[in-house]
Amino acid sequence: MTGFGDHPFVLAVKPLVDAMGGELIAPERAHPDDVVLSWEGREVLAVRLPHLSDSLDHILADLERRHGRPLAELDRKAKQSIVRTLEARGAFTVRHGVETVAGALGVSRFTVYNYLNRENAPKGED
Repeated sequence: MTGFGDHPFVLAVKPLVDAMGGELIAPERAHPDDVVLSWEGREVLAVRLPHLSDSLDHILADLERRHGRPLAELDRKAKQSIVRTLEARGAFTVRHGVETVAGALGVSRFTVYNYLNRENAPKGED
């Protein structure tokens, strides 16, 4: 990277922006919906946030990278853990979120709902 990408602030926030599925852009290329970040009174970079549906795909891809294999190949316990993580991150508030997650995990929508219900059930009702 050259220019704005070499700034220490850009290097510091890049992992966060990558984790969100955002895009780093030069401040002069920012659109009205982008978030322009300043450092010591000077605009250093802008962040273009992803669409919500793209965010879910990005989160699933990140989880797959962390597990080192396709999510569909994980055991039931790992899939349940992923569903809990995704619920905490709001994945199921996105339209077709359950269907998208079910497809990535290689399970049915019914199974995802079971994982969610199991987690939300009062203790002692397993």
